[in-house]
Amino acid sequence: MQNIVISGSGLFTPTETISNEELVASYNQYVDLHNRQHAIEISAGLHQALEYSSTEFIEKASGIKSRHVLYKEGILDPTIMHPLFEKRDENTPPEMVEMAVAAAREAMAQANKTAEDIDLIICAASNMQRPYPALSIELQQILGVKGYAFDMNVACSSATFAISNAANAIRGGTAKVVLVVNPEFASPQVDYKNRDSHFIFGDVCTATIIEAQSSCTSEQAFSILGMRLQTSFSNNIRCDIGYTEHCFSDTDPKVPFFKQQGRKVFKELLPIVADVIQSEMASLDISPDQLKRLWLHQANINMNIFAAKKILGRDPLPEDAPLVLDSYANTASAGSIIAFHKYKTGLRKGDKAVLCSFGAGYSVGCLILEQC
Repeated sequence: MQNIVISGSGLFTPTETISNEELVASYNQYVDLHNRQHAIEISAGLHQALEYSSTEFIEKASGIKSRHVLYKEGILDPTIMHPLFEKRDENTPPEMVEMAVAAAREAMAQANKTAEDIDLIICAASNMQRPYPALSIELQQILGVKGYAFDMNVACSSATFAISNAANAIRGGTAKVVLVVNPEFASPQVDYKNRDSHFIFGDVCTATIIEAQSSCTSEQAFSILGMRLQTSFSNNIRCDIGYTEHCFSDTDPKVPFFKQQGRKVFKELLPIVADVIQSEMASLDISPDQLKRLWLHQANINMNIFAAKKILGRDPLPEDAPLVLDSYANTASAGSIIAFHKYKTGLRKGDKAVLCSFGAGYSVGCLILEQC
């Protein structure tokens, strides 16, 4: 069986940022407006008053301190509370494709690959700006890549599931070099009027190049020793808006906001994550003390510390399981790849590591990697 490697990675980071302080100030202004507007109902016990948010609450609950966004305008206006941007016409690539171009080019340069070398593109993300034509095919045209391309969605596990699909395509002979992109344009899905979730997501795009080790010429590559994917249905993380919404008689406006029951997710999903990682480690006869790095899904600092402690059997050091969510926030499927991209140096040949993402579904994608 061919040895498959991740030979390059890329990252596109929007220039605009929103700090917790800015977000809290905006949200609390919205709370004041809302509570004044419904003062009579609130005093009569017919309407619940909204509570203030705080930077202390956000950092304790998530570890997030700031986030990058493509469009800051509108988000901090307490009368708007969502990004404002112009709808692009059919001849202009959407934001997700534009992000993917930048991340892809960095990954290609790092892997010493040109468009002529790539024969498959997978665009894997938690949301797509349109169902079809596939965003990946538009990216394929812009980059000048031949072969084929497709989009896929496994929520926050999309990146690791896509890398696994890429490895299988190479082993199956349907591709030689695969570009995987994870454009996460998540800020429009945030309900900035919800205290429990107004701080969660940021925008970003990551990219990886997957190929056989025999064709790899990059300075640093990681062999994929093992892959394990698992899904288990749950209603605890949802986005319900689809193409049928306009057919329903309900006249209430529908918005595609992310929603979750956080405590249930923590309790139910983390045991699945630990079992998937530990099972794959056991199948490869890899012990916890052999792991030099854990690049985990960047959703919540408490989840990451819990998962790392479970896998390592001890409290993790910062370098054991690097965190990026303090400055990037939750970036859905791209989070673990950001951690990989930024903290893959310093390892030696033969060092073992885990790349794992997890989220709605429930879904868990685990890759066991080894520095080549």
